[in-house]
Amino acid sequence: MTKIFDDPARFADDALDGFAAAHRQYVARVDGGVVRSTETPAGQVALVIGGGSGHYPAFAGLVGAGLAAGSACGNMFASPSAGQVYRVVKAAETGGGVLLSYGNYAGDVLHFGQAQERLNAEGIETRTVLVTDDIASAPLEEITKRRGIAGDLTVFKVAGAAAEAGLDLDAVERLAIKANHHTRSLGVAFAGCTLPGAAEPLFTVPEGMMSVGLGIHGEPGISEQPLPTASELATLLVDGLLKDKPDAAGSRVVPILNGLGTVKYDELFLLFGKIEALLTAAGLEIVEPECGELVTSLDMSGLSLTLFWLDEELEQFWSAPADTPAFRKGNLAPRRARSVAVQAGAGTATSFTATAASAALAGTAVQALKVAQSAVVEHEEALGKLDAIAGDGDHGIGMRRGVDAAVAAAEQSHAAGAGLEEVLAAAGEQWAERAGGTSGALWGAAVTAVGRALGSKDTYTESDAAAAVDALRDAILTLGKAEAGDKTMVDALLPFADVFNRGIDDGDGLVRSLRTAADAAARAADATAGLSPKKGRARPLAEKSLGHPDPGAVSFGLIADRVAEYAASIERS
Repeated sequence: MTKIFDDPARFADDALDGFAAAHRQYVARVDGGVVRSTETPAGQVALVIGGGSGHYPAFAGLVGAGLAAGSACGNMFASPSAGQVYRVVKAAETGGGVLLSYGNYAGDVLHFGQAQERLNAEGIETRTVLVTDDIASAPLEEITKRRGIAGDLTVFKVAGAAAEAGLDLDAVERLAIKANHHTRSLGVAFAGCTLPGAAEPLFTVPEGMMSVGLGIHGEPGISEQPLPTASELATLLVDGLLKDKPDAAGSRVVPILNGLGTVKYDELFLLFGKIEALLTAAGLEIVEPECGELVTSLDMSGLSLTLFWLDEELEQFWSAPADTPAFRKGNLAPRRARSVAVQAGAGTATSFTATAASAALAGTAVQALKVAQSAVVEHEEALGKLDAIAGDGDHGIGMRRGVDAAVAAAEQSHAAGAGLEEVLAAAGEQWAERAGGTSGALWGAAVTAVGRALGSKDTYTESDAAAAVDALRDAILTLGKAEAGDKTMVDALLPFADVFNRGIDDGDGLVRSLRTAADAAARAADATAGLSPKKGRARPLAEKSLGHPDPGAVSFGLIADRVAEYAASIERS
C-alpha cells in the first residue's frame, strides 16, 4: 500500500516533480511529462514514449541520451492526454521527426493518436510504433491485439539507440517495429497493487495461489494456479515464451527478468539463475541480460520475463550506450545542459462576446455538468470496484478527475460571459486533459461535440437537442471505434440516442424523451453483464468480466439519469 502522499489525487504530479528535481542532470519537467535537460543534436529523431504513472522506471526514468527524448506521463495507470503528449513532443523534438512508442492500450492509442494528428498537421512528421509483447493478452494469430508490458524496454532501447546514431525516421521506425516483433513477455503476480489513497488492492490472489498473465495496470491475471517452486516458475515462463517465439528467431537472446514492485532482488536473482539454465539447455546464447525493476506496477508483488531475440542489427542497438536516470549502458560523452521551452497547458479564455441570453442559457449547461458530477462523485468507489474486476480499477477515479475539471472550466468560462458552445468546449477540453484514459478522451470529445452542435444561441428547439444527441453519439463512435456488443459505453449510448430521437420524432417533448432515453441506457448498461468484452483492458479477461456490467456503460447510464432528472426539475419550476 502506498503510504507517502499529501493528496492522493496529486500523487502522480507530485512524484514527477520530485523525480525531475532529483534527476535534473537528465530531465526537465514540462507540462505533461519530462524531456531531456541536455542538448540533443539538431535534426535527430525524437523518440517520445509514455503512459500512465505508477510504472517507474517506465516511463520517465528512460529519458536521456541513447534512449527517449521525452516521456508523456499520465495520472496513475491512466494514459496521458493528447494535450500532454503534444506539449512533451514540442519540448523534445529538434527537427528530425518524431517516433511515438507506447504500450497497446485503448486510452494511449486514442490520446497519442490525437496528438500525432495534430503534430502532423503542423508539419512535424510523427509516426507511431505500438508495443505488443504480452503473449497472455491475445493468441499469436491476433498479435496486434496484444498489450505492451516489460517488452517496452527493448523497443524503446533499439529505437533510441538508432536515433542517437543519426538514423532517419524511416530507419528508426523500421527498427522499432522489428524489435517489437522479436520481443515476447509473460508475467505472474502473487498479490495486487493498491492505488494511493485506496483502502484495498485492485485485485487479490488466494493464499497459496499465483495469478498468471497479468497486466501492468493492476489488472488481474488470465488464470490462477498453485504457487510453484522457483524451478517450476522458471519452467512455466521459459516454456511459454519459447512456444511463442517469433519467426526466424535466432539463437542469441536477451532475457529481461522484471520485478513489478515488491519482489525482492534476491528472489529475482535466484529465479534468473533457473531461467538462465533453461535457456542454455534450449540451445540459446544469453546476451547482455537485465534483472531488476524496469516496468513496475506500484506495489504489486509479481514479475515478468521478457525474451528479446537478436540478429546482428538489433544486437548493435541493444548494446549501444545509453545514459538515463534508470537505465545506463556503456559510456556516452557528457552533454551540455539546455534551456527547455515549456509549452503552456490547456487553458480557458478570459473574455467572450456572447449575448446576455446566450450566456444565461450557458448556465444551464454548467448546471447539467454539475449534476453529472454529482452522479460520478456518488458512485466513484463503486465504479472503481466494478472496473477492478477485469480492468485496472481506475474508472471511478478517472471519471471524477475529468468531470471535476470540466465543471471548473465551465464555471470559469460562464463567469467570463461565454455562450453555451464556448462553455462546453472549455469543459470538454479539460475533461480529456485531466482524466486521461479512454473515458477521458471519449467524454471530452462528446462534450465538445454537443457544444459545437448547439452553438451559442439565444434560444434552442427540440430539433437542436436531437442534433446534439446525434453529435454526442457520433463523436464517441468515431473516436472510440467501438460497436454495439463490444461491452463498452457504446452499448448504453446507442439505445439512449435511439430512444431519445424517437421520442422527439413522436412529439413526446424534451423532458419525457430524456427520461425514457435515460431509462433505456440504464437497462442496456445492466444488460452488458451478459456480454464478453471485445475492447480495452477487460478484453484479455473476458471470463472474469462475464456476469458484471461494463463500468463505462454504467457511468453513462448514471449521468444520463441525473441529467434527465435535472431537465424534469427545470420543467417543474
